[in-house]
Amino acid sequence: MIQHPLPSYLDKDNIGPYEIYLEQVERVTPYLGRLAYWAETLKRPKRILVVDVPIHLDDGSVAHFEGYRVQHNTSRGPGKGGVRYHQDVNLSEVMALAAWMTIKNAAVNLPYGGAKGGIRVDPRTLSQGELERLTRRYTTEIGFLIGPEKDIPAPDVNTNPQVMAWMMDTYSMNLGRTATGVVTGKPVSLGGSLGRGDATGRGVFVTGAEALTRVGLSLEGARVAIQGFGNVGSAAARIFFDNGAKIVAIQDISGTFYSEAGIDPYKALEHLAAHGTLQGLAGAEEIQKSEFWGVDCEVLIPAALERQITEANAGQIRARIVVEGANGPTTPAADDILRENGVTVVPDVLANAGGVTVSYFEWVQDFSSYFWTEDEINARLDRIMREAFASLWDVAQNHKVTLRTAAYIVACTRVLEARALRGLYP
Repeated sequence: MIQHPLPSYLDKDNIGPYEIYLEQVERVTPYLGRLAYWAETLKRPKRILVVDVPIHLDDGSVAHFEGYRVQHNTSRGPGKGGVRYHQDVNLSEVMALAAWMTIKNAAVNLPYGGAKGGIRVDPRTLSQGELERLTRRYTTEIGFLIGPEKDIPAPDVNTNPQVMAWMMDTYSMNLGRTATGVVTGKPVSLGGSLGRGDATGRGVFVTGAEALTRVGLSLEGARVAIQGFGNVGSAAARIFFDNGAKIVAIQDISGTFYSEAGIDPYKALEHLAAHGTLQGLAGAEEIQKSEFWGVDCEVLIPAALERQITEANAGQIRARIVVEGANGPTTPAADDILRENGVTVVPDVLANAGGVTVSYFEWVQDFSSYFWTEDEINARLDRIMREAFASLWDVAQNHKVTLRTAAYIVACTRVLEARALRGLYP
């Protein structure tokens, strides 16, 4: 139970996703020593903006949408975090995502704070023109908060390089000059970085492979089950497959598909592109949604949305390793069950940090106007992810805690040291 006072804008009886983050902070506080004095800094976002986003629809009517931008902490650098378009976006969720970005950036030692944005909309109901107008109006509404040295958005759920191009152009038009560094995840032709598309999935693979080694399992032939077959899940599937692993199960909004012999993710992507669904995928049988969690595998990758592994299904999981491609997919109660069952969890704040790491590379390249090759980017990404994993693994072993707690020990220490050194102004 959370002991500290909650902000008035949260419902104490239904805190939402932010409650997961608060409990994670509570669990790490005993390890912070003198820095625990500043722990309340971690529990309250620095800045919250809620905006109305009105647009003209194609039929001539006007529709209004809720938009958010939350800057959780900027003690270590400008805010950094994605923008998602989803019908269930709410303040608690965006707060949690911004807070996890603070932890993620500090865990891998990137010079950023944490931020996040979103619009409460089902983008499937809008035309391309309506999406562009929505993006441009939202960017204008939050424009005074963002900037290359203030807060740098990026793609997230249901947003992509095209959305980032619209955001960059809108911000630049209002500024009066081109500012490519205001967002990351842009098209390469507009200052985007090579390797950004697969970066999050690649980070999931690198940390998953490191975890396999640490628990004494081989990557070759390792069985992998993946929830979510969007950008992150499909990239992770391809890279695991390319390195000798076997994709035995894929779950997405169209169903849950299993093959003991293995699913070729390239053929699955071709099928998805051709039919808009994975139903009917050759060589795979469709199983019940709830059966996904009990699939026999070495690696389970939740790469969809938050709160997917809960008290209700954590006990079914038979994987040796869970690698969190999504943000906040595992509740604290489920974490405890997985630990008791000997399942190693590579937490989201480490596992999916590949995306923000290459976003950092993109930001640096935009400032210098000098761009690296994809091989250089992948090599730098792999090094940072491996070094971060090794560091957190050592902390976990030394303190006899989970990798998640280790990540929070390292990240919260870095954030609060910056807070303590900077002091309070005025």
